[in-house]
Amino acid sequence: MRGIVAGSVYVPRFRLESEELESAWGTNHASGVGEKAVPAADEDALTMAIAAARRVLDDAALDRADLGTVAVATTNPPLEEGDVVPQLVRALDLPSDVASATVTQHAAGGAEALSRALDADGPALVVASDCPEGDPADADHALGAGAAAFVIDDDSAVPIRDVTWHNDHAPGVRFRERGERGVESLDITTYERTALREAVTETASALAVDLEDVGAAAIHQPDGGLPYRITGDIPVSGEAVAAGTVADRIGDAGAATVPIGLLAALAEAEDDATLGVFVGGGTAAALACEGSLSVSGLEDLEGGEPVEYATYLRERGYVVDGEVAGGGANVSLPNWRRSLEQRYRLVAGECPDCGGVTFPPEGACQECHARVEFEPVEASRTGTTRAVTVIGQGGAPPEFAELQQRDGAYAVAIVELEAGGGTVTLPAQLTDVDPDSVAVGDEVRATIRKIYAQEGVPRYGVKFEPVE
Repeated sequence: MRGIVAGSVYVPRFRLESEELESAWGTNHASGVGEKAVPAADEDALTMAIAAARRVLDDAALDRADLGTVAVATTNPPLEEGDVVPQLVRALDLPSDVASATVTQHAAGGAEALSRALDADGPALVVASDCPEGDPADADHALGAGAAAFVIDDDSAVPIRDVTWHNDHAPGVRFRERGERGVESLDITTYERTALREAVTETASALAVDLEDVGAAAIHQPDGGLPYRITGDIPVSGEAVAAGTVADRIGDAGAATVPIGLLAALAEAEDDATLGVFVGGGTAAALACEGSLSVSGLEDLEGGEPVEYATYLRERGYVVDGEVAGGGANVSLPNWRRSLEQRYRLVAGECPDCGGVTFPPEGACQECHARVEFEPVEASRTGTTRAVTVIGQGGAPPEFAELQQRDGAYAVAIVELEAGGGTVTLPAQLTDVDPDSVAVGDEVRATIRKIYAQEGVPRYGVKFEPVE
């Protein structure tokens, strides 16, 4: 039966503890959330989607060329108009002829993306990735970040037995006005809770499964307490709800919260059924599946690096205007696009005459200096730092000034990578690390992050993070 073949999770490393929020505001509007995940200044829904998708594709016994469908769910795409699937395709070397679907309108988008994959033929990739924003004094308190990725196919480890839907207009529960940055709600507690409870009851009760047999459940969770309150009309135990509740550790990750919770539940599942209930924008969906799954990245749910509230505000860009004095390096979009294979996948060129490797694969061979037609070869994503420097506060080129305003000083390294029968070196920023802690000879791993924005378009490429 068609269902989940593999699953993975990605959660950013920073954590903001609820005590920090309460200390800053004198109150906390994040019931049941002990801490929440915080995306770094160079992370967004796309970079987290790429990280989660890379993990699941590495785990699945799958030839990427066989993928026929890619579906993505997020409420915070990098651009209000502009698809993210083509960037996933480029960054992960997926087939360019995949059928694509992007759901951006509501927090139940993960269910729509999974449903699209279930209806498809052949292997499908589903990613739910999100980092919602809100008023720092109120709605933002519960908002976290994270991503979940699934490979859906026939002959699955976790068959999805049934999917049901329920639609009923619930104005004011959670929304974002066009052009606005943050999510809002009308904060009518009884009204909201009743609407959500009815949606959960209607959609879960319609499943062709005995809910008393459910051993784990990932329920709509805008905070850590609400899932227990909105399941009161269905026979699902508190222990089952706890198995799929992750908002207490990462906050409300929008369209990604229930998908992450579902994978956390499946990692602990035994023979009982597992339930997922997604709610958003008046749309509710429920799915029932059975079996268990080894899920990569679940360790991201625990621990993390605590940050102070002031650091949180900077990383999220709430207190940074982004205004930059002077001009930056103007790399035109056509030139940037021509170099995407190098920026996303570290594609070098191997000389057919001498076997030397050139990066980027342009001009003459760096070994024999012949003008040749290079054979493309992908460099290793793990390498070694050969030189390191720290760009101090105020020392960044103009295009990186906003990053430095938000994230502080950063390290830049010359990184050596194996490629084909040789090695290549390239300069790159380091991320997810104290810049003063990096030394020559450290092992680092490539990751895709936001580099900067120019001409209104976010530009992404390889940075390197330490190998733990």
